[in-house]
Amino acid sequence: MTSQASVSTVEVAEEPIVKRLGFWQKALAHRTFVFSGIILLAITLVAIFAPLIAPFDPYFQDIASRLKPPFWHDTTVAEHLLGTDQLGRDYLSRLIYGARISMAIAVAATLMSAIIGITLGLVAGYFGGWIDTAISTVITTRLSMPIILIALAVVAIVGPSLTVVIVVLGLLLWDQFAVVTRVATQQVCARDYVTAARVLGSSLPHILFKEILPNIRAPLMVVATVEMAQAVLLEAALSFLGLGVQAPLPSWGLMLSEAKTSMFFSPWLIVLPGSCLFVLALAINLMGDAMRDLTAGGRG
Repeated sequence: MTSQASVSTVEVAEEPIVKRLGFWQKALAHRTFVFSGIILLAITLVAIFAPLIAPFDPYFQDIASRLKPPFWHDTTVAEHLLGTDQLGRDYLSRLIYGARISMAIAVAATLMSAIIGITLGLVAGYFGGWIDTAISTVITTRLSMPIILIALAVVAIVGPSLTVVIVVLGLLLWDQFAVVTRVATQQVCARDYVTAARVLGSSLPHILFKEILPNIRAPLMVVATVEMAQAVLLEAALSFLGLGVQAPLPSWGLMLSEAKTSMFFSPWLIVLPGSCLFVLALAINLMGDAMRDLTAGGRG
């Protein structure tokens, strides 16, 4: 009898491991997942190890070396592979450090908005009634507000900085999380395992975060990637308008703003940070599509 119990325990313990192995086998066979994953991993590693990778101090100014062209325009300029900006700062180093700004904003703002939106969506979808009506009104009010205009107004009043940008975006990007979570929760609440958890006397946090939330993770992953990409682009827009990350921080959006006056004479100053933003946003969205495919059809 004891041996049978021990065998069943081992089988239950091994089941999640088998599922994880099966997920990674499917993931590695998914071309979009591999392609976007390589790009995101590369950008993440560049952001983490920026001090070791960057050939120069991104803040060091050398007016005598200002607006040096990149290597494909002038092969004799070996020390600055991607040239220099208007203040003689190494452009490759600033692009590398700019990855830190974009990734930090994408992750922090999305995490904050996910906590707010998922919590509101779970409560509204599970309880229904007047609670659902009240939260739906809040969501509708938020959806009626244009994000960029509210962000511009708040940042202009509070003052632009990296922390302010993260907090403002985190407080403005939660609506999609709330909408998707609310609808998915209403659907999952009718499932047998949720009913069984109620009958067994499970606590409310257990039902919400152990029974419901894991089974709606697929659409939330897609929402998270969309919001991460949106956070990156919104930060770039705010910085471009002078109300986001402030100089001398090497934000890609700020680099675009600083290059406006030189875009016709030194077009690489616009093309390089713009290409970085495009690649990052594209990789995040492709990863969301891949995760949707890989996690679809969860329990129940």
